[in-house]
Amino acid sequence: MMNSLKLSFVLPAAAFCCTLNAQTTVATVHADQGTNKIYKEIYGQFAEHLGTCIYGGLWVGPASNIPNTQGYRNDVLHALQELKVPVLRWPGGCFADEYHWMDGIGPQSERPKMQNNNWGGTIEDNSFGTNEFLNLCELLGAEPYISGNVGSGTVQELAKWVEYMTSDGDTPMANLRRKNGRDKSWNLKYLGVGNESWGCGGSMRPEYYSDLYRRYSTYCRNYDGHHLFKIASGASDYDYNWTKVLMKNVGQRMNGLSLHYYTVTGWKGSKGSATQFNDDDYYWTIGKCLEIEDVIRRHCAIMDETDPKKQVGLMVDEWGTWWDEEPGTVKGHLYQQNSMRDAIVAALTLNVFQRHTDRIRMANIAQIVNVLQSMILTDTKGSGHMVLTPTYHVFKMYSDFQEATYLPMDITCDSMRVRDNRVIPAVSMSSARKSDGTIVISLVNTSLNKSQDMEINIAGAAPKTCTGNVLTCSDIKDFNDFEHPDKVRPTVFNGGKISKSRLKVKLPAKSVVVLNLK
Repeated sequence: MMNSLKLSFVLPAAAFCCTLNAQTTVATVHADQGTNKIYKEIYGQFAEHLGTCIYGGLWVGPASNIPNTQGYRNDVLHALQELKVPVLRWPGGCFADEYHWMDGIGPQSERPKMQNNNWGGTIEDNSFGTNEFLNLCELLGAEPYISGNVGSGTVQELAKWVEYMTSDGDTPMANLRRKNGRDKSWNLKYLGVGNESWGCGGSMRPEYYSDLYRRYSTYCRNYDGHHLFKIASGASDYDYNWTKVLMKNVGQRMNGLSLHYYTVTGWKGSKGSATQFNDDDYYWTIGKCLEIEDVIRRHCAIMDETDPKKQVGLMVDEWGTWWDEEPGTVKGHLYQQNSMRDAIVAALTLNVFQRHTDRIRMANIAQIVNVLQSMILTDTKGSGHMVLTPTYHVFKMYSDFQEATYLPMDITCDSMRVRDNRVIPAVSMSSARKSDGTIVISLVNTSLNKSQDMEINIAGAAPKTCTGNVLTCSDIKDFNDFEHPDKVRPTVFNGGKISKSRLKVKLPAKSVVVLNLK
């Protein structure tokens, strides 16, 4: 149950003071300050060979009756282009460390099939491989992020993959790529050296993985002007020792270190329904979601000990909600619905990431289509229907934050103590300044039944206009499906008024609002 209380705590470049029965939420945005860029890659996506994320989600093949462009679903492709996806991670996930890239190149009819041992034992035909993924990234205007096979692969295999993708010389793998129809190399920047090496990627100890990383990364060379940003397989959630060992034994040999954090009730038994939950479940979810900030702080503090200049980026390349699979769907395919609760989790998490852009360089929500907290759901029965989820709408609303400068702020608001003694603020806020001077403010009201009257002082600027959008609904359990695709969608927000650098906002209950001040 909720209980109001008095609490104060400080976040990086922002202060929150949550007070008992506050009548108005008060905040100050320091528009004349701010130095840290909010990397566009923080709004990144993740596409694993899992369920119908690839086959039936992104890819249907050129012979499909579903309208497509060279095998890519037109509806999904266009929706993702509108989302301005900055980076896309592939082929996994756990799948990455059983994936052998040479099985997925050449004529599609000649590619060998494989069993997806991690996710439901599905037989895949490898028709979506390296060329198809990298060409998709070009169509989306997204940076590709390749996860290399360390768990069951070899150094030679990964080295040849890098050569195939990035060499423009007269080399064996570059010539093989040309034979497969691609003359010029792709622009590959991000390379993950293994995935979850502590678990499905090999059940390794951090000391052992550190040595493997040093070996594998040595042979992932930079060809013809390409400069790989090499990412080490990092910790899960609260494993701070993994980060400590890698920072000590690998250090700046890596450009980035990954971190995985899921908002999940537990890994054994039921994780709960995506759409059937009570108010107490909702507030617990918000508390668990916001706990990522403490996890990030603690990993960052460890990284700061040996890397005070923050040259190694923290890459939260798997995050999001994880619920039980929808009834009637294939076991192991992780197909779940996506309600307004998930949208609020997404917005709160993005606000956290934006506060830590001094260290966080990338984040990749899991996953892009039909898996976990996805942007898009497609009809897996073959009707060709597609629906945009509430989480998709949050990402689109937040697109103005990409590459903007984070602005520090102070906020005073109510708070709530929820199950497991977690404390959550009634309002979450983030702000940034775009290159044209526009100030962007995101606001999340976590309360299910109480609107928030806000007064925001814009210090160091005098904007004259306020426009924006709001995402809310009548019931926190509301979601979009093929029969009701627009049940949860953004609308124009008219609840903000600005005068003399003072912004007054009426923030609806259970809502996400993004404002543009000019």
